Amino acid sequence: MEKSQDRVTVIENIKKAIESNNFNAKVEEGDPIVSKEDRETVILNYDTKKTKLRNKVEYYFAKSLTDSITNKVNKDTQIIGLENLNNINTGAIITCNHFNKVDNTVIRFMINKIHKAKDFGIIVQESNFFMPGVIGWLIRNNKTIPLSLDHNYMSNNFIPTIKEMLENKSFILIYPEEEMWFNYKKPRPPKPGAYHYAAKYNVPIIPCFIKIEDTDEFEDNGFRKSKYTLYIMSPIYPDNTKTLKENKDEMRNIDYELKKQVYEKAYNKKLEYKFNPEEDIAGYK
Repeated sequence: MEKSQDRVTVIENIKKAIESNNFNAKVEEGDPIVSKEDRETVILNYDTKKTKLRNKVEYYFAKSLTDSITNKVNKDTQIIGLENLNNINTGAIITCNHFNKVDNTVIRFMINKIHKAKDFGIIVQESNFFMPGVIGWLIRNNKTIPLSLDHNYMSNNFIPTIKEMLENKSFILIYPEEEMWFNYKKPRPPKPGAYHYAAKYNVPIIPCFIKIEDTDEFEDNGFRKSKYTLYIMSPIYPDNTKTLKENKDEMRNIDYELKKQVYEKAYNKKLEYKFNPEEDIAGYK
């Protein structure tokens, strides 16, 4: 089946990013560009805590639709390590690899298993709030928290929301790889943001990694459909005898090492960053 040109272009962009050792590069093309006016109209006025009645109603319908999509996408998903969540009695930050627009449903599938769906949020790039269609509507109306370039918003809205959610024992998903790399199987070196907030607010990191396997069915884009296995590793706790920077760096390093170990076990191969689309991009063959 012929592969769509936009996915072929993205895979070429992934190849170039790896060759330049830039594992957090934007590889998707055509993402919305957020203007100053867009940011002032949508992001700066965004109700992150869903306190307004209209936003509560829209969240109810968005969550219902998202749960339906989650169940459909994850009908064959397996979870390994769910018991690692048993002793977490605080808020927590979940980290995971980021490879498609619905990979967050795998984490939602886990969240629904432990009955914390009401206490779950996702941090996303502000450009995602301007995506068209159903996906854009779902992003705007679920418990998603935009990460913005506006310093006032970050100080007065984003950070207080993160703090309050974690103090209320919520789980928050942060993609430390930052950018989505289409169907890329390997874990990528993480950026520090997730670990900064975990250390600052004294909550654990829940390291997760999703293995992607091909099925016999094909997507419209010419790639095989995927099924998933979610690996949940032991939580990483900050050490109160260390500084914020020490904790942030240590938690980041441990998380990456755990993801590396799980990747090597799940795929039965050593983690190396030589790019081969037939091996590294799910559904390519």
